[in-house]
Amino acid sequence: MTELLAIGISHKTAHVNVRERLALTDARAAALVRDLHGASEINEVVALSTCNRTELYLVVDDPVEAESTVLALLAKQASIQPTALAPAIYSLRNCDAARHLYRVSAGLESMIVGEDQIQGQVRRAYDAALERETTGPLTNHLFKAALATGKRVRSETGIGAGHMSLPSVSAMLATELLGELHGRAVVILGTGESAELAARPLADMGADLLFVAGRRRDRATILAHRFQGRSVAFDELPDALVEADVVLAATSSPHVLIEAQELAEVQSLRDHRPLLIVDLAVPRDVDGACADVPGVTLRDVDDLEAVVARNRRVRQSEARKAEGIVEEEIQGFATWLGSLEVLPTLAALREHATQIISHVLTENESKWESASERDLERVQAISRAVVNRLLHHPTMRMKELRDDRVHARMALVRDLFGLDVQDEQALRDAPAAVEDLSEIRKLPERQGSASGSSR
Repeated sequence: MTELLAIGISHKTAHVNVRERLALTDARAAALVRDLHGASEINEVVALSTCNRTELYLVVDDPVEAESTVLALLAKQASIQPTALAPAIYSLRNCDAARHLYRVSAGLESMIVGEDQIQGQVRRAYDAALERETTGPLTNHLFKAALATGKRVRSETGIGAGHMSLPSVSAMLATELLGELHGRAVVILGTGESAELAARPLADMGADLLFVAGRRRDRATILAHRFQGRSVAFDELPDALVEADVVLAATSSPHVLIEAQELAEVQSLRDHRPLLIVDLAVPRDVDGACADVPGVTLRDVDDLEAVVARNRRVRQSEARKAEGIVEEEIQGFATWLGSLEVLPTLAALREHATQIISHVLTENESKWESASERDLERVQAISRAVVNRLLHHPTMRMKELRDDRVHARMALVRDLFGLDVQDEQALRDAPAAVEDLSEIRKLPERQGSASGSSR
């Protein structure tokens, strides 16, 4: 049988200097997913990459072999030996993998519990997989359910109160280090969602904002107008740095944008006036050696943890409510996932029993020379009745299984009886077979989303 597998790295397991080497731009994600989907043991793939995590959700035939394949590809991408990368990697299967994605979507695994951005990031990761046609029945169901769970958590709890995010926390850090920000010159490098989220609290504090854009000058102009700031092109960055009190870097560039030597020259023009740089990007926008430039204070996403910790206690009670919702929802997924195993396993068990009856009757044909046709029919009927009665209670119990241990139990049944179950037919049949189970939450089909390829 196929299994669901989640393999990843996050802020909980690795420093930013490792995470940035595994961060996936759209192009890198497309290449990695293509390579994984081409592997014989991997049927479905969705890649999720944010500043705090890079995770792959896969449907695989052989989880051990698939894990080895994924680790080798990630290590190659990061230019790290697999043995060196392995301690930072986590690997989860089936309901544990689903539970993790539910928690990610709900904001429970974020550095800032309940942060706003992750829900959209999960949705974009799923949309990208749909476009690449690397999803299938299992990942389609998984991501729809995870997104629905995240939405429910935010509507039924206060976990997202205050709309905190890493960009907004960077503004808190700036006030802690510099004090009053009113009238301070803040250069925002980038024009994406993180830049906008950071700009909002900074503008509210009265900071003078300057947006520096590379390719998206029009977007920088729009943000500048929205927050009563200014915008310049990227080639004007050195001049902007001369005037800045704070620099907030939040681009999706795969390369460093501010080098130490360049910054040292800028600082000499500023007479080494204090400059705070907060680098929210992964991979990082700012050379780590910039921290050694006189007058420069450099902070990255991992340095925000101390600020986050002081605000975490406020959300703990709401997080407990959210965890309860996740556990409720995961039972629905466990029921659905179990159905992929229970129904085909039951069919295989009955087919196995039918074959045994046929073999035993064939083996004993020579002993029943005097038996009439009617007698033989009675023997066959009695044999079937014995099998039906023997399997009745196990069949009912298997159909009633609802917890997240169904996969292990079905694997044991198949092992005990030596059953061979056809996965593709199971995946096609099971969703229809469980439609009448009230425990399974009905999730609307996404407009225009194909079921994808399960090969």
